[in-house]
Amino acid sequence: MITIIAVGKIKEKYYNDATSEYLKRISKFHKINIIEVDKEKDENTSLVKEKEYILKHIKPKDYVIALDIEGKEMNSKTLAFKINEIFNHNSNLVFIIGGSYGLHEDIKQIANYRLSFSKLTFPHQLFRVILLEQIYRSFKILNNETYHK
Repeated sequence: MITIIAVGKIKEKYYNDATSEYLKRISKFHKINIIEVDKEKDENTSLVKEKEYILKHIKPKDYVIALDIEGKEMNSKTLAFKINEIFNHNSNLVFIIGGSYGLHEDIKQIANYRLSFSKLTFPHQLFRVILLEQIYRSFKILNNETYHK
């Protein structure tokens, strides 16, 4: 099972449409679930509260990838092989997308891997779509299926 834990909800219809499309595509290869946790508005307490919300959904045997601008970057093929390697040893893969202020350091510390898609900052709603697209691309790569570049 792949789970994406994301801080905040998607409000725009076009992001929801894109999310739904990639969830449908990925479901042909693997079970996937998105858990939205509350986004806090107060910068001083947001990371601590969001950490608590996130931790409620992580199980001890989950392989956790924190999406972190300070994490390691990789290309799409390497991500595909990483996902395949994880599923050779774990049945649950959890991606965590933080809120506007990032992720609490405790979340980064419990993560098995910290992944950065870029040094650029993306809106969290858009990044969810980008992550789903890359997960879908990974399965296409792993199954030797063509997919546009």
